[in-house]
Amino acid sequence: MTHNPSDTNEPTDATANAAAPNDGPPVPTERIIDIATDLLAIDTQNPPGDVRPAIAYVEELLSTAGFDSERIATDPTKPNLIATVSGESDRTLLYNGHVDTVPFEREAWDRDPLGEHDGDRIYGRGATDMKGPLAAMLAAGEALATADRDPPVSVAFAVVSDEETGGDAGVDTLVERGALDRLAPDGCVIGETTCSGGRHSVTVADRGSIWLTLRASGTAAHGSRPFLGDNAIDRLWEAVSLIRSRLSARDLRLDATLRPIVEESVAFYEPTLGASTARDLFEHPTVNLGTIEGGETVNTVPDSAMARLDVRLTAGVDTADVLADIRECLADFTAVFVADASWSLGSHEPIESPIVEAVTQTAGSVTGDRIYRRSATGGGDAKTFRHAGVPTVEFGFGTDTVHAVDEYTTVEALRRNAAVYARLPTVWNAMVS
Repeated sequence: MTHNPSDTNEPTDATANAAAPNDGPPVPTERIIDIATDLLAIDTQNPPGDVRPAIAYVEELLSTAGFDSERIATDPTKPNLIATVSGESDRTLLYNGHVDTVPFEREAWDRDPLGEHDGDRIYGRGATDMKGPLAAMLAAGEALATADRDPPVSVAFAVVSDEETGGDAGVDTLVERGALDRLAPDGCVIGETTCSGGRHSVTVADRGSIWLTLRASGTAAHGSRPFLGDNAIDRLWEAVSLIRSRLSARDLRLDATLRPIVEESVAFYEPTLGASTARDLFEHPTVNLGTIEGGETVNTVPDSAMARLDVRLTAGVDTADVLADIRECLADFTAVFVADASWSLGSHEPIESPIVEAVTQTAGSVTGDRIYRRSATGGGDAKTFRHAGVPTVEFGFGTDTVHAVDEYTTVEALRRNAAVYARLPTVWNAMVS
């Protein structure tokens, strides 16, 4: 297989070194590669999600470097690791990453899903989501802890076990057990890959969600005489169609602090989605009909039906207002009702926040390119950290192969991640001083 170096979407070493000031300890590239390949070799598919060997590996690495560590778990097979090393100030910068991966089908891969290094590429499940960035974080943390002087701030790690299936055993457990309260981090960076199509970004917001289960009732009849019945699927489809059309046209009232984030998000996504779609993504709710069920046979008018909708909202939008809109849509459909509803609130970090400015400036110095400050289209662990009061961003160089067959990252992306993570304590400390 021939590999074109340009498909890494990363500049050359010479460009990066010329653009970046040396304000952090050096991180040997070979060390980053070793940690990445070691992590990839440990099978942490979730489900089932037994990550104990991976957490043990990380614990030994950080303990050897001088970190104090603690395991926190609700599920014995999914422990989480907290590790800290003291710095010159009483501020704490938290690095977060997850060791679990989505599953893979080995026979579908041309490369080894448990790690294969070929030139500038490192293949494997989790290479870019997110064992590769985590390896860069760990190598940077190791360098910070073993340097000739203490790091400028205290450095902490929260390495979690359960990001890919929702976080119940992962970051949610850390919050519920009070681990974040004990750490009291003043800022957090999550090593998720935030690059796409050659554009680099720091994720400063995520969207909220409303998950709805709708049910409809009808009157059964024979399929040869449908006029004698009331088709529950038809009733449900009419209601869903109204909800989708009305919400998609609803202008979201956004706080002034969200406007610059929306504008940079639109600019980031425009090359892949188009200008109109990118703007609609953040200025209106999106509605996805995920499942619809009803009927038992083709020749029977169904007397019941169910649908599940996924509604997404830009951070800062009042979820209650949107739910009220949905119920208003259903007012004329007496046979359709909301059987269940769950929601999460979007979150954001202001663009002028020190953690946003520090990551943006540091990443820009490494690449020499623009770093967009944008919202994610969904939401992950960052939302949980922000709702717990921790200023949080996501940042990582990588590739557009998240969850894909033959997922890979590049050595250049790993090296640049480590450079950003190693320099970040100095830059961030100067901004919050």
